[in-house]
Amino acid sequence: MRRPRPDRPGPGQESVWDYPRPPRAEPDHRRARIRHAGVLLADTDDLVRVLETSHPPTFYLPREAFGEHVRPSARTTVCEWKGVARYVDVLVDGAEPVVAVGWWYPEPDRRYPGLRDRVAVYPGLLDEITLDGERVRPQPGGFYGGWVTDDVVGPFKGGPGSWGW
Repeated sequence: MRRPRPDRPGPGQESVWDYPRPPRAEPDHRRARIRHAGVLLADTDDLVRVLETSHPPTFYLPREAFGEHVRPSARTTVCEWKGVARYVDVLVDGAEPVVAVGWWYPEPDRRYPGLRDRVAVYPGLLDEITLDGERVRPQPGGFYGGWVTDDVVGPFKGGPGSWGW
């Protein structure tokens, strides 16, 4: 499959095609707020963003930022870079649980120590995520958990025809 033509970033934007492979994890101090079923699940500026070629950034929040709203799920997967991921469900009183809405690395690969005890979530499965007040859009396709905001340009992996990128 042929690599797509990257969109040209404008002022203040990044192209996901300039992100590295293997991915890079870096601190980020924008404010993330996550809401679901009328409840503020998390509100923090203690973020780690993971940047990987062709993907919008994935943001990891401290597990404690979710309070009692997350519980470990039975699902696990393996990332070739970061290691074994364990999934979490979101619980809100009076609402159905959101199953496998996010993941964390109990023992991340030694290259990603900053991900320990941090949770990333799929934005498309929750009612609202904002990053510094901007509403986050989900990465296309539902398989990946990138956060699309106005400061990143694609095209983004995940949509139809992008599997082999």
